[in-house]
Amino acid sequence: MTLLPPVRAVLFDKDGTLFDFNATWMPLYLDTANEVAGGDKALALKLLVESGYDAATKRLDPHSSLAAGTNAEIAEIWARVAGGDWTVARLTRRFDANFAKSMEMRPTPVTDLAALFGRLKAKGLKIGVATMDSHAAARAAIETFELVGLVDFSCGYDSGHGHKPGPGMVHAFCRAIEIPAGDIAVVGDTPHDMHMARAAGAGLAIGVLTGVSPREVLADHADRVLDSIAELDALLA
Repeated sequence: MTLLPPVRAVLFDKDGTLFDFNATWMPLYLDTANEVAGGDKALALKLLVESGYDAATKRLDPHSSLAAGTNAEIAEIWARVAGGDWTVARLTRRFDANFAKSMEMRPTPVTDLAALFGRLKAKGLKIGVATMDSHAAARAAIETFELVGLVDFSCGYDSGHGHKPGPGMVHAFCRAIEIPAGDIAVVGDTPHDMHMARAAGAGLAIGVLTGVSPREVLADHADRVLDSIAELDALLA
């Protein structure tokens, strides 16, 4: 196994990386689809399927909008499928409101986040969170799980740094902490996260299996694939 490059900072994805994706997001997606469909179960299922849900396996396509897209991207699909009064703008507002409830529902962290982040900070590492959810949702997660003071940077799809898999979120993190991309590890659960790392010139792309992507999918794009971020301590020792 090749030696790892030096790492001075870690940029984490949020859902599927810090939090178990299926336990946190699938109930919200199902509830929102039923709401938009007005109780029409066939339409609700079609909304989910068209945006990346596999009804047979009950999992998401890791390349799909539900797995890795913005709320606006999901809204574009659902507006086309649902029709009627459900415009893209109205659906985006509904998603922002409904998905913000993920913090109220106490999403399932994949490990003790404060303890892990504390250990990483003790190693001298800077920490960031970059999500395709909103910036407000990222800040809510940081506050809810007592990570304020441990996280040096956070951004969402609406922060003005572009979207994954583009490099903008990584570059914004680099500017904020004044560390070059080659010294940064990007950690995420989707190919989009890995592609973002590559596009930005990040030193290390680390995939985790707590989200929507199986090992064989991430292995094609990541330098390392971990069962979860709980293994990051040992990797970066």
